Amino acid sequence: MGDGARQRATEGPPSQTGEKSTHSAVALKKEIGLLSACGIIVGNIIGSGIFVSPKGVLENASSVGVAFIVWIGTGVITAIGALCYAELGVTIPKSGGDYSYVNDIFGGLVGFLRLWIAVLAMYPTNQAVVALTFSNYILHPLFPACGVPESGSRLLAALCLLLLTWVNCSSVRWATRVQDAFTTGKLLALALIITMGIVQICKGHFYWLQPGHAFEPFQEYDVGRLALAFLQGSFAYAGWNFLNYVTEELIDPYRNLPRAIFISLPLVTFVYAFANMAYVTAMSPQELLASNAVAVTFGERLLGVMSWIMPVSVALSTFGGVNGSLFTSSRLFFAGAREGHLPRLLAMIHVDRCTPIPALLFAASSSDCISTLLMLCTSDIYTLINYVGFINYLFYGVTVAGQIVLRIKEPDLYRPIKISLAWPVIYLLFWAFLLGFSLYKEPVVCGIGLAILTSGVPVYLFGVYWEAKPKSFIYFVDRMTHLGQKLCQVVYPAEAGKRDSGIEEKCEESEKKF
Repeated sequence: MGDGARQRATEGPPSQTGEKSTHSAVALKKEIGLLSACGIIVGNIIGSGIFVSPKGVLENASSVGVAFIVWIGTGVITAIGALCYAELGVTIPKSGGDYSYVNDIFGGLVGFLRLWIAVLAMYPTNQAVVALTFSNYILHPLFPACGVPESGSRLLAALCLLLLTWVNCSSVRWATRVQDAFTTGKLLALALIITMGIVQICKGHFYWLQPGHAFEPFQEYDVGRLALAFLQGSFAYAGWNFLNYVTEELIDPYRNLPRAIFISLPLVTFVYAFANMAYVTAMSPQELLASNAVAVTFGERLLGVMSWIMPVSVALSTFGGVNGSLFTSSRLFFAGAREGHLPRLLAMIHVDRCTPIPALLFAASSSDCISTLLMLCTSDIYTLINYVGFINYLFYGVTVAGQIVLRIKEPDLYRPIKISLAWPVIYLLFWAFLLGFSLYKEPVVCGIGLAILTSGVPVYLFGVYWEAKPKSFIYFVDRMTHLGQKLCQVVYPAEAGKRDSGIEEKCEESEKKF
């Protein structure tokens, strides 16, 4: 582990001189308890995946029974990965998640590549998928006899991103209220689906749940397709590591981080398994595969004239998912800018609203641009899921491997949570199987992901490693930074502390206005 990480782990208490330092003015407060921690995990995992991925999982699993195994198996593997992240999170008690871990363990280049992938693929693609899902579901009732126009879907997805970017730029409190409201909506939608499934089972509609029929393949089993099924399922569980992004803000992280994992991931796995069980009580595998809006088709079969409830509920869920993705991605870019891996402007906050406006605008604009480029290559939303799923798992494995490396390099480092090395080994074996067969089955999709990853090396060499840049270039960057500051009315937190020692009070007053 680098010297910076060691220093962070052994930092002493703040200055007791009574003078308010710049660091203390912007220090993160420990305000996230166990309930809020569970809300972060559950709220970020349950997005569009459970409403989109069932079709992709079933298509590659080749039977209903194997699809159930994939959903439960993905939940178990996700829980193992989360345990590994829990140890890393309390060993390197720094916000930023896996970006911070690989940056400290493997060095600046690997950390930058993790951030580079997040900028170019992971977050933009995730936001694109969720925003497109939102637009498809909200427009579906308006086009019952034909498909949703692609241009209309893209336009509404862009408007969704713009609206939520404005909300997040305006007020942190607004953003959290939106997240709370729409998290409630997604839980109600899933509760409705599960309840209707239970009613169907009580009525005797469980043909595809019987073992003799559940494992009846509708196409030949294939190991490569099975790996893609797990990749599709992993998209639905994406967000399980977001709590690590706010480790510094957790109350008693040594206890609440693992507790939140033990509570949240079994809950999500339970909900996902029963929701998929409910789907097949109303649809055959062939009908489910023919539907581009699984939850809507399910509602049309069972709700009759009230079927509009389902697309509206799903739209609420995905709308909240976009909000959560914008919120967390902007904080990751903010952290990367503080480390010097992204332009300094992205590490600045609004002087009155205390929101990272440049990072939020960057997150939204990168989502629009990257999603447009991806949609030029493919209009299939499930291919987009394969893009982000492959790259996600690539760095999940690198991070978990870092846990083993850290055990070897720093065996005496204090670890409040120390799990058996068998767990990261199990995770890495599954990781190798998943990525190996995914690469074999979808070489183009995976190759594009690897190309995006390696394209970050020359950018790192030019932007970060090369320090002796021409004065004209430095002057140009400074002028652009100053222009961005004036347009967004933002300052670097250190500058904010110098110009106004009462910045926290200003933030609180601003929040009260909203």
